[in-house]
Amino acid sequence: MQGFDVTAILLNAQLAGMLVDGFLVTLIIATGSWLLAMSLGILLLVIRLLPSRIASHGVRAYVSYHSNVPTLVQLILWYFGIFSLMPTTLQEWLSEHHAEATFAIIGLGLCQAAYFSEDLRSGLRSIAPGQEEAARALGHGYVGTMRYVMLPQAFRNALPALVNHTVSLFKNSTLAMAIGVAELTHAVKEVENQSFRTFETFLIATLVYLACSLVLMGIGAWLSHRARPVGAR
Repeated sequence: MQGFDVTAILLNAQLAGMLVDGFLVTLIIATGSWLLAMSLGILLLVIRLLPSRIASHGVRAYVSYHSNVPTLVQLILWYFGIFSLMPTTLQEWLSEHHAEATFAIIGLGLCQAAYFSEDLRSGLRSIAPGQEEAARALGHGYVGTMRYVMLPQAFRNALPALVNHTVSLFKNSTLAMAIGVAELTHAVKEVENQSFRTFETFLIATLVYLACSLVLMGIGAWLSHRARPVGAR
């Protein structure tokens, strides 16, 4: 029976390299899906504010779908469903350019965008109505009011929720393993199969995910402190 020895993994160039490569893929997926989610979340918020019932209902339907269908099911639908319906030429091109990671980013980003848009909408609704009126009185149009007055305050109010969902997005990147992405969890399984050191391997993964989540929460706390209004406690 093997004794506990985490250095047997960390000091093994091949095994440690597999973990590092998996971690880098995890960062790429998490960053790419976060950028997609935030961009689309802002767009969904703007669309929902338009004086159109059709647009508003469309955004509600989008949010309802992504909030009630498990993320894993959405990833599988994208990779094994939508991917198979694409033209053969496009399928071949994507297969040569990391199709699994691409669809993981798309699936996670589209799903998380629903949560980000709702966080921003809640932040926007918590702003006093007089703020918009004051901005209009100062000569700002709709775009200027949203850009310089309303959205900055909405981001500040929604920051705690945005940080929580960012951490959730990072943790949900592990679901990409289900469609064949060689991210950290996938690498951990490969290392465990080769080294037969289950506890040490998953302990390393646990500490990495914990450290990254704490870093994200620390950045969120720092941003909240920086964005705090002057004189606020």
